[in-house]
Amino acid sequence: MSTLSDIAHAQGCLTDGDVEWLHRLASDGQLLADLSSADIVIWIRTEDSSFVAVAHARPSGAATLFYRDIVGERVRPQWRTQVQGAFESGAIVDSSSPDWFEETPTRVRAVPIVTERRGSEPATFVIGVVTRHTNLGETRTPSRQQITFDECANDLFRMIADGSFPDPAAPTSPRRGAPRASDGLIRIDVDGITTFASPNALSAFNRMGFDDELEGESLAEVTTRLVPPSRQVDESLPVVVTGRAPWRTDIEARGVTVSLRAIPLKERGTRIGAIVLCRDVSELRHQEQELITKDATIREIHHRVKNNLQTVASLLRIQARRTHSDEARDALTQAMRRVDAIAVVHDTLAQGLTQKVDFDEVFHRVLKLVAEVASAPSTRARTQYTGRFGVLPSEYATPLALALTEVVTNAVEHGLAGQEGLVTIDASRTEENLRVSVRDTGHGLPEGRVGQGLGTQIIRTLIQGELGGTIEWRGNEGEGTEVVIDIPLRWLTK
Repeated sequence: MSTLSDIAHAQGCLTDGDVEWLHRLASDGQLLADLSSADIVIWIRTEDSSFVAVAHARPSGAATLFYRDIVGERVRPQWRTQVQGAFESGAIVDSSSPDWFEETPTRVRAVPIVTERRGSEPATFVIGVVTRHTNLGETRTPSRQQITFDECANDLFRMIADGSFPDPAAPTSPRRGAPRASDGLIRIDVDGITTFASPNALSAFNRMGFDDELEGESLAEVTTRLVPPSRQVDESLPVVVTGRAPWRTDIEARGVTVSLRAIPLKERGTRIGAIVLCRDVSELRHQEQELITKDATIREIHHRVKNNLQTVASLLRIQARRTHSDEARDALTQAMRRVDAIAVVHDTLAQGLTQKVDFDEVFHRVLKLVAEVASAPSTRARTQYTGRFGVLPSEYATPLALALTEVVTNAVEHGLAGQEGLVTIDASRTEENLRVSVRDTGHGLPEGRVGQGLGTQIIRTLIQGELGGTIEWRGNEGEGTEVVIDIPLRWLTK
């Protein structure tokens, strides 16, 4: 077990809501570690009344005390009384004297993690403890920035202890591009006036065209002046720059994009100000835009390839209708069917944002195509499809669709030629392998021999050469035929 959910659920003492609360707090563990310049550890109580670590964050701007990850370890004896006291009293417990950890003097603070469980009557519960481990061996005269960071950390610790942080109303957003304390921090008071701006925060606003000092200015008024009147503004921007809601948004000016995240600060439920984290994400947004453009271009290419393949298939169909040779007509019809099968894959890729396809959807369309084209007037073929292929990358989807087209076509045209019968396709998949079985109730293999025609050669080339799989024909004359395809799913480990 290595994840927070695994450890928490194994103890059996927390609800799903408690685990979600711990996840939210753990996602802000790095913020707490950076603000307090200390290691942050989250503990939950075990069934034997001990405590086990479920999350750990190291400070990015100070020396860590724990060079090895302690997630999954039980609380050490020198911290147990303090952690137990915070858990049982529901109050913050500070160490009374320096605690020595591997010959390093440290100061430990234990903060109860309080949450509200809703039932017939809402009630608050202590579900765990956060400990802050400060390395006193690295102590030096604190700068104004460090003093402010420490004050912000203490505010957040008090909010954890009274159940108001993390805020359940805050949206969960991807970590990619999320601002951190070291990227830039602005502290505003309850009226939205800036009381502190770190050098990195000031630099970010300078790049957007603000040339003055942020301190003493209304952050809302500053951002209003920066944003061009013609540019559409995110409706969440006002609540972020005033610190009224735990939200995240972007502001763009002069070609610079700055991501802002507001964390309202409260004392006993009353808002006393806010922290606004900021980060210049111009390059990141540029890369995201390039990816969006690239995805759109790839989808357009797949769409055009599909159209071109359908045009080729139409030309083959016209040519097949006009030819007087049965052998040539059959060859053209088979070529048309193969082109159509490839076009189905490109059509599916053109509709998605990734280069992976739901192959079950592809195969349903291919199966319908084969059943319509392959059946002769004297042949009545029914198809039955069981199991699931799942999602496959395009480099697997195209050869597999073409190979299965050939296999099912052979089952209909040769296995059931001139009679009524059933073709059953079964797909079974594990993490390492995909097995496809195609069975028919037809004539079977004459003398158990596999044909050597073009279709069989195509199948072997695609399955063995393109997909690195194996294919086996089974059956005797008069007993039907089964074709078994095994494909290793190497792409899962790439």
